Amino acid sequence: MTEQTPNLDELIFVATSDIAARTKGRSMRLADFKEDTSLGWVPANLGIGPLGHIVDDIPYGSSGDLRLKPDHSSLARIDGIPGKPAFTIAFADLVETDGTPWDACPRTFLRNAINELESEFGLRSRATFEHEFIDVSETGEAHPFALSEFRRLEPIGTELMTTLSRAGLEPETWLPEYGRHQFEVTVKPSDPLTAGDRAVLVREIVYDMFAAHGREASFAPVVAPGAAGNGVHVHFGLDAFDGTSKIYDADRPGRLSELAGKFAAGIVKYAPSFTALFAPLVTSYQRLAPHNWSTARAFLGLQNREALLRICPTNEIDGRDPAPQLHFEFRASDIGANPWLLLGLLYRAGMQGLREDLDPAEVIIGELDLEGAHGNLPMLPTGLDKALDALLADEVVSSWFPEAFLKTFEAVKRDEFVYVQGRTLAEQCEVYSRVY
Repeated sequence: MTEQTPNLDELIFVATSDIAARTKGRSMRLADFKEDTSLGWVPANLGIGPLGHIVDDIPYGSSGDLRLKPDHSSLARIDGIPGKPAFTIAFADLVETDGTPWDACPRTFLRNAINELESEFGLRSRATFEHEFIDVSETGEAHPFALSEFRRLEPIGTELMTTLSRAGLEPETWLPEYGRHQFEVTVKPSDPLTAGDRAVLVREIVYDMFAAHGREASFAPVVAPGAAGNGVHVHFGLDAFDGTSKIYDADRPGRLSELAGKFAAGIVKYAPSFTALFAPLVTSYQRLAPHNWSTARAFLGLQNREALLRICPTNEIDGRDPAPQLHFEFRASDIGANPWLLLGLLYRAGMQGLREDLDPAEVIIGELDLEGAHGNLPMLPTGLDKALDALLADEVVSSWFPEAFLKTFEAVKRDEFVYVQGRTLAEQCEVYSRVY
């Protein structure tokens, strides 16, 4: 991922991301890191939830061992955080001690989905994640998208973009957003596995950079009752092996090809069943509400920021070709979702739409009319408990995961729900703002 020359006295962190979308792993001296290096890991670590403990009643106990097997193509050197030494990070696949893939590894889940997309359907994809977060340490007044907000945070913005660039993440934009002291950072599309890795890195670098300047950034879905929501939007396309777009068809609704419409239909159909995985926090459902520039309904919308799945606009200034630009944006997810699982789920749901030969998803144009024409659009679950029930009741979505993973995910989320649900909304927001 990066071409910088490291100092061998630095450390390397061999990383995974868990059910709670927290980055974990082990570090060692870079000088001792070899092509065949792997580090020990424990299956029960999968059961560590956002609250920081291994929950009860999971299939993994004190016995058993795994290895963190680094993917050397994922290496990135993080240099530029004030007051912190540079270090290298390598993302790892979780494997058994004989090197075979562990069936509950989140990164392997995405890798397997990519392989199926290619082998079964002859499709490739490029993707990227768009992150929103709040500077919760700032208490002054703010104005949306304002130059004053951009300048207030300097030199953080410049240092952040420089650090992302040096690490090979190809940052595109950094901007003050609509919410109070809210910011957004975007990076260029890449292959899906790299996109998931970059999503993990972006949030960790933001945390580190803000802390280095005595500030605190929070990606939590809502940081306080009534506050603007923070989303993690996923942009992705579908291409043939030669790079030509398999999404674009100028003669069809939304300029979406029939294949893309069927792919979208799978996501729209199954999203209510995997909501617990893309909106996995109790406060996620404060964000998933009408008129919140998020979504509470499962539908495909043309350039509509309240759509579950949005057909993004294209830039055709000076005769630019729209075909390679046209792509989807999934808007319902947040920071609690593991990026590898999230992207893998979108591909699996889309492929299910192709396998079932679903009718292309209806393209909703314009604003929603929930009191009239659009009143029958499917609703997403309205709370984490209901989302978990929907996930476990859907045999198709459940079949995408090993039973032990699902039991662990349910146990983590039920434990979290009980702890958080007994608090006021303000206290719930505070819990997640501290974690995320």
